[in-house]
Amino acid sequence: MYAEERQQSIAELVSTRGRISVTDLSTAYGVTTETVRRDLAVLDRLGVVRRVHGGAVPASALTATEPGVGEREYTRAEQKDAIAAAALDYLPQPGGSAVLDAGTTTGRLAALLSSERELTLVTNSVPIAARVAPLTGVNLRVLGGRVRGTTQASVGEEALTALEWLRVDVAFIGTNALSLGHGLSTPDSDEAAVKRAMVRSANHVVVLADSSKVGREHLVSFARLDQIDVLVTDGEIDAEDRKSLTDNGIEVVIA
Repeated sequence: MYAEERQQSIAELVSTRGRISVTDLSTAYGVTTETVRRDLAVLDRLGVVRRVHGGAVPASALTATEPGVGEREYTRAEQKDAIAAAALDYLPQPGGSAVLDAGTTTGRLAALLSSERELTLVTNSVPIAARVAPLTGVNLRVLGGRVRGTTQASVGEEALTALEWLRVDVAFIGTNALSLGHGLSTPDSDEAAVKRAMVRSANHVVVLADSSKVGREHLVSFARLDQIDVLVTDGEIDAEDRKSLTDNGIEVVIA
């Protein structure tokens, strides 16, 4: 196989798999890891893939942009509904506490809460607060700060200061991307700071993310994989990705 043919094949494989390691590519094509790195360097310069630590991801997987809430609300809606329903099993016992991150999947979880459930709920999401406020059994606490129009989430020092003093039973966290090398990540540094503080505030961390987020990386990492206890996702997750996450001590729940 000529180098150009191999590079085209690698580009197609990365596009299909979402993320692949240098070692796997070396084995698949019967070439040295140095040859693979040269191939990836060529493809990176062409803008076809992006080199990351230990391998490559599609060029579109590394981005600093993010869609707004309205756009994301209807993306993979069926999977998000199933993930939210499965996440109900991880709510704390009556009288417990939880922090609910801003996001369309966490918003679906909030929509499933009932007035009968006794729960102290902390959130930085304006839409989630509006959904939960009428529930008589829920003691709602809303984090202050500047509200980002893109995500309708409060960020900044006020939110971070409030989270610094909190300890909750469980944090339900959304993410724009999740990978072995970069952990959980999001495009905005202010949003990442609040998510990071939410993770630190919780005894148990449950991530709600559909399978399209797995293997992707965004600009700012806010949590390592060893800080995650559970990932609730859908059945389209790649089998190798699932095994890698499980090997890293994460309980992977398929909704």
